[in-house]
Amino acid sequence: MAEITAAQVKAFRERTGLPLMECKTALQEAGGDEEKAVAILRERGEKLGEKRASRETAFGRYGLYAGFDKPAGAIVELKCESAPVAQNEEFAQLADDMAQALATASTAIATVDELLALPSPSKSGVTLKEQMAELFNRIREKFEVGRFARVEGPSAAYFHNLGTVIGVLMHVEGGDEQSAKDVAMHIAAMKPSALKPEDLDQAEVEKEREFLRAAALKEGKPENIVDKMVEGRLRQFFAERVLLEQPFVKDDKQTVGNFAKGKGMEIKQFICYVMGQ
Repeated sequence: MAEITAAQVKAFRERTGLPLMECKTALQEAGGDEEKAVAILRERGEKLGEKRASRETAFGRYGLYAGFDKPAGAIVELKCESAPVAQNEEFAQLADDMAQALATASTAIATVDELLALPSPSKSGVTLKEQMAELFNRIREKFEVGRFARVEGPSAAYFHNLGTVIGVLMHVEGGDEQSAKDVAMHIAAMKPSALKPEDLDQAEVEKEREFLRAAALKEGKPENIVDKMVEGRLRQFFAERVLLEQPFVKDDKQTVGNFAKGKGMEIKQFICYVMGQ
């Protein structure tokens, strides 16, 4: 077995971030060759990852990439086992790298494997999969990619609680970046179910309509005006669930739709992810 000096082990530990004894053992097995030692540690990490595959990932982080000056925007949900790891700077960087790679990819990305095969924006010559494996090998906690989405064109983003609870991505046309961010913040706060009334589950809408109709008839309202009453009461139903119909959180005297219109902005699409939902 090759003689490994304390200086070699210390330098290798600084490179990998792993415990001294693991670094020393890997270097000894590799005969002092650092690249072989890295491969040994990576293989051990993969085996450890397989053992931990069944663990729950109830925490995580949202990587976001957005802007009016960017051709596309993206959001990626990166999950982990504990709250402290979700706050880790390198974990946050990995989530943001995933979002940037997704937004700037030259081809459509439909699966997690396709996403992880993309090159890392922050680490030259390394794929996102390799970046994630290297971080796992040091933190020793299960990571997994959850939901992700990309929008084409100008976009705005917002996250709540440093991106560990809620992440919002919104695609717009027109308007200005600050107004778009204000609406994205509204989405994070109010969590609408749909952009427009017609985007809601129509079976759910019809169920609410029938409920309101039955309630109005029970109140003794004349049948010839019940339908108009129901449609009026449905506005409150929409105001609770539909983004464009909700009172704007920064000015509840107008709806989000009216605020956007006043800014010359059309909201085309939004994605709102809540960790654990």
